[in-house]
Amino acid sequence: MSLGQFSPSRRALLAAAALLPLAGGEAKASAAAPKSAQSYYDRAARLAGDDPVLRALVKALTPGLSMPTVKPLLPLRTFDDVAVLGTSFVQATALLTSQGIILIDALGSPDDAEKIIVPGLRSVGADPAKIKYVVVAHGHSDHFGGAQFLADQYGARVMMSRADWNLVAAERPANAPKRDLEISDGQRLTLGETTVAFHHTPGHTPGTVSPIFPVRWKGLRHTAMLWGGTAPPAATADKRTTLSSALAFASRMRQAGVDIELNNHGGVDNGLARIEELRAGSSGAGNPFVIGRSRTQRFMKVMEIMLRGRIVQGQEANAGTPSGAAAASPGRSTPVCC
Repeated sequence: MSLGQFSPSRRALLAAAALLPLAGGEAKASAAAPKSAQSYYDRAARLAGDDPVLRALVKALTPGLSMPTVKPLLPLRTFDDVAVLGTSFVQATALLTSQGIILIDALGSPDDAEKIIVPGLRSVGADPAKIKYVVVAHGHSDHFGGAQFLADQYGARVMMSRADWNLVAAERPANAPKRDLEISDGQRLTLGETTVAFHHTPGHTPGTVSPIFPVRWKGLRHTAMLWGGTAPPAATADKRTTLSSALAFASRMRQAGVDIELNNHGGVDNGLARIEELRAGSSGAGNPFVIGRSRTQRFMKVMEIMLRGRIVQGQEANAGTPSGAAAASPGRSTPVCC
């Protein structure tokens, strides 16, 4: 197993990205940009069309989102070498390699780790004692709560970005893991035959991380991404950071040939429905998470347009001019958990 890293220059890219006009066909809008947040939301809905994955993202990024009721989620191998464990609210993703397990996120508590992750891995034919790394995508408790239990029980190393280690240290939440390995931007983690590339995508938290990694389905290789934090933050400046991250990460996805979109909250991308579709075998020989390169790019484009709308809505609110969406859901805020 090996840890390596490179240090690509991103500051200029991120600074410029938030100012870019909408790409492709959307670039024509730069001269006649939408004047209201609702115009952006409507544009995102048109781009999503009847695609259930994209429609779910539009809904998730629309102001006033309410959290679903938490229900048990039966563990499942979503790919030959990937398993999903958790609840209907939040999920952990296990990358199963010949040399051990890389676990992305660890649910909300030691109890979750002991009663959901450990037996869940066993039920899909994996040994929890082989967890080598717990990667925390961002520093909210529903993602790191079980990490220290797994570190204490199995000697797993816990990984998080420096910014979110600092966030956790400042907030001192319950069940916070002891500070361990830091994830740098562009770092690669190799375990067995699997190499994960980590990309900083700040915004949801200061140090949100989104990985890109290979998976196999019926023996065929694909490339997956997992967006590390979806719900937009409250501050306009932080929303701009999220937008910059989405634009930069879409470019990384394109370069890597990503054809699979994943999320640690399956409610925001129709992931829960796709899990059950896969479990039932109703998709035939296909895998509903393999959506192709063009759809993964369209997913990020929908995210971009919705974030631009959220930024404009914040500006409208500050100017005392509520958008249609804002007026439709007064007093409600988007949760910071997702």
